[in-house]
Amino acid sequence: MPLNDNKLILQIQRGNKRCADELVERYYSAVLRYCSWHCYHADRAEDLTQETFLRVFRDIYIYEQKGSFKAYLYTIAHHLCIDENRKHITSELDKDLPIEDDRLQQVEDREQIKHLLKLLTPVQREVILLHCGEQLSFREIAQILDIPARTAQSRFRAAITILRKERK
Repeated sequence: MPLNDNKLILQIQRGNKRCADELVERYYSAVLRYCSWHCYHADRAEDLTQETFLRVFRDIYIYEQKGSFKAYLYTIAHHLCIDENRKHITSELDKDLPIEDDRLQQVEDREQIKHLLKLLTPVQREVILLHCGEQLSFREIAQILDIPARTAQSRFRAAITILRKERK
């Protein structure tokens, strides 16, 4: 039976390298997918994903288990993506939002999805990506974005309202 995140972390803090590998295996593809939403180049998304895990393991010995580890992990990735976007904000303003999620690639009209996501504010888009794309709870999203859970829910509802109106 696989260990839950908290038990894995305890094992890692005790020096169990195999548990560190398991933690990376458990979350690597999801964090890469998340970073891909924020980057225009696959190699940059890969770099940010690796940097996320480097930071996790750098601070694993002082990590305190309050809240979900998954939210902690996405918080690190979120901040790295924000920093990355700040570096390239002027040169990237004209580019399209990348859509690389396998589920979204199956949708015939990718341009329509890109258009719809551009209608949202950055925070609304982030809530949509985290809730729909990464299946995070509103409590986890609130932790990542440092906002109340009710605010995350209201931003989600507002985004859905905008998307529904535009789709009509």
